[in-house]
Amino acid sequence: MKLAAAKPQDAGALAVILSDWIDETPWMPNIHTPEEDRRCLTHLISTCDLIAVRGGGDLLGFMARDGAMIHALYLVPSARGTGLGKRLLDTAKSRSDQLQLWSFQANVGARAFYAREGFQEVEMTDGANNDEKVPDVRLVWARKGTT
Repeated sequence: MKLAAAKPQDAGALAVILSDWIDETPWMPNIHTPEEDRRCLTHLISTCDLIAVRGGGDLLGFMARDGAMIHALYLVPSARGTGLGKRLLDTAKSRSDQLQLWSFQANVGARAFYAREGFQEVEMTDGANNDEKVPDVRLVWARKGTT
């Protein structure tokens, strides 16, 4: 598996990874078209540190980070539980003393993963401020000795 900066031509394939996760997640409303997802990924590639995971010529996932904020971390189903998410987070941790992100409260798998990776849940909302209107939680990680 190779981690590398995403290229603009990756936006379509990365958008499919995001769209597929939404489609397979029963509690997640599908509020965007595939074209809107592609535009979102194009924007993230141009404005964020967007690391893509490649394996065997295929895109397996990605993480978008802007400074301390992780905006997205998604993997295809076959890549979940393989350590690739940890590798992506470790890359972000190596570049920042503090990180934060939002996850949906219903995403118990992601919340458990982030807890294992040292993130603390610091704020819960009713979802009124996110596009999906789904309750979410803000998580924060800090390198030891930097808080």
